[in-house]
Amino acid sequence: MQRLPERSSFLWRHIVVLVFVLASFALALSRAPFGQDQSYHAFADSRSALGIPNFGDVASNLIFVIAGLAGLWVCFIKHPGKLRNSWIVMFAGIASVGVASAYYHWNPNDQTLVWDRATLTIGFMGLFVAILGEYIDARLQVLLVPAVISGVASVLYWHFFDDLRLYYWVQAVPLLVLLLLMLLYPAKYLHQWLLLAAGFWYGSAKLAELGDKAVFAATQGVISGHTIKHLLAGIGSLFIAWWLYVRADLSDT
Repeated sequence: MQRLPERSSFLWRHIVVLVFVLASFALALSRAPFGQDQSYHAFADSRSALGIPNFGDVASNLIFVIAGLAGLWVCFIKHPGKLRNSWIVMFAGIASVGVASAYYHWNPNDQTLVWDRATLTIGFMGLFVAILGEYIDARLQVLLVPAVISGVASVLYWHFFDDLRLYYWVQAVPLLVLLLLMLLYPAKYLHQWLLLAAGFWYGSAKLAELGDKAVFAATQGVISGHTIKHLLAGIGSLFIAWWLYVRADLSDT
């Protein structure tokens, strides 16, 4: 009997999250379709090294492999609760991004980019379902398979119809929902700042990506913005793994 008021007190929060997800999806669809700008593939740093073309952008993907494997290691030694499968999918996706993105940057074009983006959506959808479950209800893990399928489908939709609207939504909504959940719901675990730090690193990575050529020029050709993007996004993923490793249930403290 005591749990009913608690559930009802969170009902409005659930509604806000649902409305946000649906409204953001509707907003994405309301935009005119837009395809892949082919200038995207012309990255600032095209230097080769050790027989590897575009060495900086290829080699920097190693951090995703490291972050993904670190996260999987945490999942198996710490067993992060009922959302374990979602976290495993997320970190497996991140590790796969390291391989697929390196493959793309070896020879940047729309065909190789499909693999980069497909693995990226697996990681994002794993994160999306994991954070929904952590903050709202672990039973939401039932959304994991449909979410992953939807993520990959957004990439295939772009590939066959040259329309990026759904892919951009899939990439943006998990991080935006994470911020919304942290504002609306009380923390269940210690060290929530690590999740905020992960969001900061990823936001910084997107800024570095936008300044790819400017960063390359500013550093006099030492490193490009896109290479830095990989490093910062990988650090953000490591912060999430760190949170899973050190977090403690607040009800136990």
